[in-house]
Amino acid sequence: MSNYKIISQDGKAKCAEFKTLDGLIKTPVFMNVATCAAIKGGLSSIDLKNIKCEVLLANTYHLHLRPGDELINNFGGIKKFINWNKPVLTDSAGFQVFSLSKMRKICEEGVYFNSHIDGKKIFIGPEESMLIQQNINSTIAMAFDECTPYTRDKNYIKNSIDRTTRWLKRCIKKNTELNKINNKNQILFGINQGGIFKDLRIEHAKVIRELDLEGYSIGGVCNEKDYNELYEIVDCVTDYLPENKPTYLMGVGSPENILECVFRGIDFFDCVLPARNARHAHVYTSAGKLNLLNSKYKTDNNSIDLKCNCETCKNFSRGYINHLFKAKEILAMRLCVIHNLYFYNNLMREIREAIKNKNFVNYKNQKIYELTQKN
Repeated sequence: MSNYKIISQDGKAKCAEFKTLDGLIKTPVFMNVATCAAIKGGLSSIDLKNIKCEVLLANTYHLHLRPGDELINNFGGIKKFINWNKPVLTDSAGFQVFSLSKMRKICEEGVYFNSHIDGKKIFIGPEESMLIQQNINSTIAMAFDECTPYTRDKNYIKNSIDRTTRWLKRCIKKNTELNKINNKNQILFGINQGGIFKDLRIEHAKVIRELDLEGYSIGGVCNEKDYNELYEIVDCVTDYLPENKPTYLMGVGSPENILECVFRGIDFFDCVLPARNARHAHVYTSAGKLNLLNSKYKTDNNSIDLKCNCETCKNFSRGYINHLFKAKEILAMRLCVIHNLYFYNNLMREIREAIKNKNFVNYKNQKIYELTQKN
């Protein structure tokens, strides 16, 4: 029996519930990114509860290197380590291995690479990735894949997909073994790859859907130079992934990206964008984006967003936050990160309601218009 239940649909947009041992996930959902088991900008798990975060995403690669997945396991897993009682998704370490490490060697067994921290030689393959994620004790684990570079070399991409599929089968086997030993029932998601080639994406989707996983992800598609290309790939791939399983678009994105990809059938999202932008004084509002470093906000007594109910907006003014940034006070970043993450989580709640009301297309178009206003 599937743990995923569609509550309502409006076109390809789905409002669903995904049942896990650590709680119910209402989708579409934005996973708040806690790379090293903390939100950058000074937020704790208590803050995440206050902004109604449903799922936390932690980084397998970074936690394996520091503090170490075995240490986290000794604390009783990541949820006890950070005082969090809701679902956690860990990525496979694939993206970081292929993007952060300049010196790496790919082979059938896995990847040899050097730590970006101290240069130490490390090996991670499918089995190692599953063991690390079990030690972290995440609710949802991602299969280890090759995150391919942005290239038009179709032959390279084809060979990479084949290897990713072989690695996925090894991940399934190891995850199943570890679940029996540790009795954790960790959920495993597979990842669709294929670069910019729709035919390879579709072919890979057809192959991995036969493996009957509990969820499916689309990786390696965030091309910031051409979002239409992203939307086209998502649109075609979701047609070939099981409709009765959750779909996760990795590393995407802006509020506009999320709205467009919910429209195309995506359930799960994650992105560092809201927290990163907030740390540089860029905040999202119901009337477009603001840069609070702008001198015009120095004497502005309004909250960041008059329609927002986050703790920052209920208590502090744009003028005060402008001062904090100019004075280089850490509180400036914290207040803006709280606001942006609240904005994202509230956006997802509004999206779910719009789908339930069969009004998602109108909502999407109006919201994108509001978000793209110039300030």
